[in-house]
Amino acid sequence: MAPRKNAKGGGGHSSSSSSGSGSGSGSPSTGSSGSSSSPGARREAKHGGHKNGRRGGISGGSFFTWFMVIALLGVWTSVAIVWFDLVDYEEVLGKLGVYDADGDGDFDVDDAKVLLGLKERSTSEKTFPPEEAKPPAELEEQAPEGAEVQNAEDEVKEQIQSLLQESVHTEYDPQLEAEGPAGERQPEVEDFLTVTDGDDRFEAMESGAVHEETEDSYHMEEMASQDHPNDVEEMMHEQERSDPSETARDIDEPQQGAEEATHQDYAEPVYEHSENEGIEISDNTIEDSSIISEEINVPSVEEQQDTPPVKKKKPKLLNKFDKTIKAELDAAERLRKRGKIEEAMNAFEELVRKYPQSPRARYGKAQCEDDLAEKRRSNEVLRRAIETYQEAASLPDAPTDLVKLSLKRRSERQQFLGHMRGSLLTLQRLVQLFPGDTTLKNDLGVGYLLMGDNDSAKKVYEEVLNVTPNDGFAKVHYGFILKAQNKIAESIPYLKEGIESGDPGTDDGRFYFHLGDAMQRVGNKEAYKWYELGHQRGHFASVWQRSLYNVNGLKAQPWWTPRETGYTELVKSLERNWKLIRDEGLMVMDKAKGLFLPEDENLREKGDWSQFTLWQQGRKNENACKGAPKTCALLEKFSETTGCRRGQIKYSIMHPGTHVWPHTGPTNCRLRMHLGLVIPKEGCKIRCANETRAWEEGKVLIFDDSFEHEVWQDASSFRLIFIVDVWHPELTPQQRRSLPAI
Repeated sequence: MAPRKNAKGGGGHSSSSSSGSGSGSGSPSTGSSGSSSSPGARREAKHGGHKNGRRGGISGGSFFTWFMVIALLGVWTSVAIVWFDLVDYEEVLGKLGVYDADGDGDFDVDDAKVLLGLKERSTSEKTFPPEEAKPPAELEEQAPEGAEVQNAEDEVKEQIQSLLQESVHTEYDPQLEAEGPAGERQPEVEDFLTVTDGDDRFEAMESGAVHEETEDSYHMEEMASQDHPNDVEEMMHEQERSDPSETARDIDEPQQGAEEATHQDYAEPVYEHSENEGIEISDNTIEDSSIISEEINVPSVEEQQDTPPVKKKKPKLLNKFDKTIKAELDAAERLRKRGKIEEAMNAFEELVRKYPQSPRARYGKAQCEDDLAEKRRSNEVLRRAIETYQEAASLPDAPTDLVKLSLKRRSERQQFLGHMRGSLLTLQRLVQLFPGDTTLKNDLGVGYLLMGDNDSAKKVYEEVLNVTPNDGFAKVHYGFILKAQNKIAESIPYLKEGIESGDPGTDDGRFYFHLGDAMQRVGNKEAYKWYELGHQRGHFASVWQRSLYNVNGLKAQPWWTPRETGYTELVKSLERNWKLIRDEGLMVMDKAKGLFLPEDENLREKGDWSQFTLWQQGRKNENACKGAPKTCALLEKFSETTGCRRGQIKYSIMHPGTHVWPHTGPTNCRLRMHLGLVIPKEGCKIRCANETRAWEEGKVLIFDDSFEHEVWQDASSFRLIFIVDVWHPELTPQQRRSLPAI
């Protein structure tokens, strides 16, 4: 039994050898379990020693003492880290947020279960993507350390706050926004499409004399999408023109088969095209396209996807105070991300009440109001959101990123409501606060374009291109402005290089449209290659059909018969009464030639072309109908034309020597009827796609003007026709009621 006793007590040569190597863990139990009967052995064991004089471990009391010392050191170290703000917890949590698998905005036990395969990933919360769930490339970079950097940052914040405080109660007085400074004439905002949705609808500017195919105007329309987050911080440092892109991207008509459009509109709006049924365009239909040797070097969609993502700095939205209430802010934000907007609103309102100095709480409240306005389709709630964004940006110690995001979103929502002047003032302030941010300058240029101030927009883009000559967004917009000024040849390289850059906001159907149109006008056959590329990218339904306001799935063909349209009664009525219609048109020409207004949409290469409009956008022109009362009475019973809010009813007179450039209408939602009234025997013809026809007196031609068409008038006398637009026959009654007017 001696060897066993010796082993337990730590005695013996072999035992001491092993216990010495593990004295930190094994020795205390060894010493405490010794069974020596002698007092000396017990004393030796008590002190952790061995019979050979070696120290074998620490006693139970000593172990407890050291444990407490280490624990206290840990506690005080943690206190010091928190007290002196040595660790950026927002950054740490942001990195863990990469592994947020259940969509609740943080990394927790549930996320770990998903990653380990013990729980299924949630798919029910795609509508409100968590702010932190970003790819690693978007994680926040470490802020530089050092007193000099901190002092510089504080100085910038002070400058921003002083600028914000100067204008908070002056620039954004509601009456000032509506009327402008005293004595200053408000620019008219034309071509802003109306948005209707029953009794409770989002407001938009009432359009003035809206031209159907204007190329030089620049207006904006935003579509409803529940998939569009209001979390602009998640897209910081990205160019949205994309509608504003994108911008697009907010409240409009119900999506029940409605057009898939997005939306800052220049000449015509943009649409997201999904395959339409249409005519096949063979390689032979594009004349001489094979002789073009120059390649179009636009990055493909696959190449853009393969490009490594640019590392973006995650915006900092919390100041020092907000970090102390981060748990409360996060709880409210999680509610908003999960779509519990009313609960989130209550939570943020309570935070604003408790902490009125918190910029992040105020910003969260603005986002909730923004979301709620979209949910309820309420202008009043949206106006509150606009003001709350302003309040958040104006609070003392608001982080610069929060200021930028708040004002940027404020500008976008002002544009949506048609408050173009207020939006422009917000953009001007942003550029003043962040003069080195070319993205904001690009947005300011768009703001000027929306106001119809092309000259100011041009100066902005010239300034951007002087600093960053390869800015693709600035190039395409500068090219657009040059084309609007009829500097066709000068516009081409800017549009072309801008699209080829692949920069955000440049792969847009509007720019392909204007580049191809400019090339056609200078005789460059490469135009059709750009149209083909636009078609491949989903911007155009085909090379020929290049309208930009479209409803997907409508039958598409350039020429139609009355039977195909289903409007045979209307056609019969027009052809039976063609002389009556002609005579009233001729009387208007004789009595009041001024009622025929010249075409002013820059569609003519040469010649004289005027029009006299009876209905536009589904609205009757009562004064005009006094000049042609019988014609107007005849049409009243045909709602497919008088109610066509995307068309017109008008007389069109064209004099000899006129040529109308190849062009397309703005939408595939209508068909166009031409009734021949006074037609010379020869010299007048119209081409739609690759088929050319001529008018006959008393007969109706029907074509889809969303296809490219061109007109020649080489006769010896004038040509008079009557134009009647009708809804595309495949549109549902709901679509005809809900589609915005053009």
